[in-house]
Amino acid sequence: MLPLSLLRAASGSPMLVELKGGDTYNGRLVNCDAWMNLNLRDVICTSKDGEKFWKLPECYIRGSAIKYLRLPDDAIDKVPEDDGSRHAAKRGKMEFTGRGGGRGGGRGGVGVEEVVEAGVVEEVEVVEKEEEEKAAEDMEQVINW
Repeated sequence: MLPLSLLRAASGSPMLVELKGGDTYNGRLVNCDAWMNLNLRDVICTSKDGEKFWKLPECYIRGSAIKYLRLPDDAIDKVPEDDGSRHAAKRGKMEFTGRGGGRGGGRGGVGVEEVVEAGVVEEVEVVEKEEEEKAAEDMEQVINW
């Protein structure tokens, strides 16, 4: 089970959020995003020292500021079972993700083999080493002229 799937399943549940600065927020989870930013409703905020309290109708908490979360025990039961089929489908599918992706690795992204296998091009013309050397000689003659 992934933390974000647990949080998404806990939508509507009461929760306690402690921030890295020490303040705590008790409220009902409205929603969360991929960066664990939270929207809470009916919130009671407590200061770090525990002497000050604020009641807020709603608040937004940035995920990078969260120290820990406390959810009710029944939130785990609400998480849908993941059989891994979604991830298996992605593994079989070829994606061009830009630099560093694919078997070619490193700079330049997708290798020639992946492009041909994926059917992006039917034929690939490869410049022979001799042709490259001839082009370099021609360029040198132009520069020295």
